[in-house]
Amino acid sequence: MAKKRIVMALGHNALGTNLPEQKAAVAGTAKVIADFIQEGWQVAIVHSNAPQVGMIHTAMNEFGKQHDGYSKAPMSVCSAMSQGYIGYDLQNGIRSELVRRGIYKPISTVLTQVTVDTYDEAFYTPAKKIGRYMTAEEAAEEEAKGNYVAEEPGKGFRRIVASPKPVAIVEIDAIKALLDADQMVVACGGGGIPVMKQGYNLKGASAIIEKDLASGLLAKEVDADVLMIVTSVDNVTLNYGTPQQQPISHMTVEEAKEFAAGGHFEFASMLPKITASVDFIENGKGRKAIITSLGKAWDSISGKAGTTIE
Repeated sequence: MAKKRIVMALGHNALGTNLPEQKAAVAGTAKVIADFIQEGWQVAIVHSNAPQVGMIHTAMNEFGKQHDGYSKAPMSVCSAMSQGYIGYDLQNGIRSELVRRGIYKPISTVLTQVTVDTYDEAFYTPAKKIGRYMTAEEAAEEEAKGNYVAEEPGKGFRRIVASPKPVAIVEIDAIKALLDADQMVVACGGGGIPVMKQGYNLKGASAIIEKDLASGLLAKEVDADVLMIVTSVDNVTLNYGTPQQQPISHMTVEEAKEFAAGGHFEFASMLPKITASVDFIENGKGRKAIITSLGKAWDSISGKAGTTIE
């Protein structure tokens, strides 16, 4: 009997914001992932990287500014670095938990590039904030380079970058091979390293791909049975933050589309999760998507928790 296959998209809460927090968070996250592996699931992990890539971007640029002969690091390079060190912690944390349970299964991190469309409208309306707060003078310097900045009243200025849609996963064959060999894989970290095709070359883009959309694309490409998006809330909720808020345990694809069209889901947080889920389900048979918290992940598989879309 073929094993069930799941793509789990880990949000910020599963990783923390700095090195000590990340190690502690991964130890808890590893226990949840190990539960799935112990029950026979094939698992692919996608993780967020917003705090980490911002930290790397700031550190590299500050270093380049203060030392002659060193250049600043482009966003694509910072994204690659974040995939490496987050994957390193995930590999070790999950391996330790599996060995503790007597399970010996290889875990690999695939440095993953994801192509984006050069003409994606997102490049004209950047929305993802990265890096530290800047002064007005520093913000003016960034704008002079052609970068976008946004002011947060009372805090300062931050650079903002585009969030284009993922088109294709460059290393998809390697990821499939690992899963087909019943190995665990960490891939498309932070949404993948955004690249654009230029002839025979792949050129890094100054952007951050939405992790949830990349997770949906990966789940679709590896023909997963389940796409699970792990976030900070137990359920998808209508009228969130109001006295009329209503948790949802189950939605059809049609209902999810209607709620999205009605503006029920916040543009930068819940809407990408719904969009990724719907696209994944509509492009295969017998699939379902689950949106829930890490603590409810296992119970959500049997419909006892979380929000299931199918």
